[in-house]
Amino acid sequence: MNTRTAKFSIGQLVKHKSFPLRGVVIDVDSEFNHGDNWWQAIPEAERPARDQPFYHVLAEGLDDVQAAYISEQNLEPDTDGAPVSNPAAARVFSGFADGRYRLRTSMLH
Repeated sequence: MNTRTAKFSIGQLVKHKSFPLRGVVIDVDSEFNHGDNWWQAIPEAERPARDQPFYHVLAEGLDDVQAAYISEQNLEPDTDGAPVSNPAAARVFSGFADGRYRLRTSMLH
């Protein structure tokens, strides 16, 4: 298997390249790991490659327990510099400074 190094890291602000979605990365999978039902629900012509990092993103506009699952090819850095408006961010991260979230020590494993 040819696994790539993740381009984005936990606490980093990102946005979707095609949709109006911005958020903060809360977890990274080195390759697709989200179930075949989810995969099959994506139209074949739009399915991203499985062998790339996928990110769990707390996004603005989603409820506070749901994270978007987005392939690396569909993300880019968000340079807005403002925190995301998702209530779960305060539970996962200890603070926000310089355009980046700091992970709570209790969340590290």
